Order: sequence, then structure tokens, then C-alpha cells
Amino acid sequence: MDALRSTLQPITHNLPAPLVSTGRSLLGPLCYKTLILDIDPFTHPTCLKLAISKGLGIGIIAASSIVKIPQLLKILNAQSADGISFLAYLLESGSYLISLAYNVRHGFPFSTYGETALILVQNVVIAGEGGTGQLSAFAVSVLLFSGFLQWGMWVEANIQQVINYLLGSLSRIFTTLQEVPDPLILYNFIAGFVLNAILALQMALYWNSPASKKTESKKLNKGYVAAGKGPSSDSSAKGAQSYASATKAKSPAPTTRRRG
Repeated sequence: MDALRSTLQPITHNLPAPLVSTGRSLLGPLCYKTLILDIDPFTHPTCLKLAISKGLGIGIIAASSIVKIPQLLKILNAQSADGISFLAYLLESGSYLISLAYNVRHGFPFSTYGETALILVQNVVIAGEGGTGQLSAFAVSVLLFSGFLQWGMWVEANIQQVINYLLGSLSRIFTTLQEVPDPLILYNFIAGFVLNAILALQMALYWNSPASKKTESKKLNKGYVAAGKGPSSDSSAKGAQSYASATKAKSPAPTTRRRG
């Protein structure tokens, strides 16, 4: 440790002023001196936990800045928002808006909630692409569903996105314990982690389920029959004609002969 300290201290003692200012604002004077100048992370374990929390928070914010970009690019390339639930994005955006306002109002560190602002902006863009003419319902939805917890709703969820949300909510539990003395925020992230874990478990169990493929094929065949296309409609028409012919053949011919 002494060799590492003697190697790094000439660098840490000559950092540019903007980096020094940023480090002091993030860690505080005591933890900045302990971790950056003295390079002694074991003297104050609290400072080490704070540094880990700040690193996780900054990483989450950086990742959240692009988390919705693939979905947005898919919509723009396809020139269609089919499969996007406008109501689901309204609910998610409403919960993010409530959470953002709550954190700002209480003056919590930006590193503990910054992703809500970035995801909110991306959600508004996606909702605008998928719900043209319905954006006026946004404010009403925020009021009606303001009690919803901060957790995502997916229409076409993929395993990578679910894992990202799962790890992000778990990291947020740690950062909240270290930096935010508010049990409401903590319970929020715990609930989000539980819901994300349930979603991840469901995707793991049913990822290669044959039932889903059978259901999809039934839906496709049903669509072809309804549209009057494909072999299903032809066979149905032929079957109906055969049944009519057989019924006509079995019915007795009329007669005028008197009985008795």
C-alpha cells in the first residue's frame, strides 16, 4: 500500500483545479483528503462507502442517458410505434416526475436520483412519437397515477434491459442507504427491485417456452383466416360447400303421390 501511495500521491496532489473542486463537492473535504490526497481508504470506512456510492450513482446516471435510445431509434427507423403502450409510458413518466420533484424538493444529492430526469426526457420523446394527439392526457395521468412506485413497464422487454433495471435498482438501494436519510425513497427502490426481480424470473422461466410459439402461430393463422387469406380460408370454404352438398343429397325429393 505504501508503494502504491508513493506512486499515486504526486498525481493526486497536482490535479487540475476543476477536478479538485468536483472531488471536494462530491466527497466532502474530509473524505477527499482521506481518499485522494492521503490515499488511505481504510482509516475512514465511511468515506470508502461514500466513494463507492458516488461511483455507482454516476455510473447509473451515465447509463440512463442512453437506456431508451435503442427503443427510440427502432421507432424512428420503422416510422411506426406499433407495440408501444402509450399509457405505460405515461405511468412510468408520471412516477419519474413525482420522484424527481420529491428529491429536488428535499435537496438530496443529484447522484442519487439523476437518472430519473434523463429517463423522463427520453420517455416523453418516445411517448410523443407513439402517442401523437394524446399528449394532453399526460398531466391528467400524472395526477391520477401519482401514487405509483418508480418502476418500469415494458411492452417488448428484453433480457438486457431487465437486467439493467434489476442491477440499477439494487445499486440504488445501496446509494440510498449511504446518502439519503429517507425511508420512503428506500422503500421505493426496494419495491422496484422486487418487481424487477419478479419480471427477470418470469423471463428466465418462459424465455424458451413452446407455448408462446404455439400461441403466436395461432394468432397468425387467425389473422390470415379473418383477412380471407391463406389455405385456412380455402379449406373452410371447401368444407362448407361439401357439407351443403351432402345435406342436399340426403334430403328426400318431393312427391305428389297420394297415400292411402
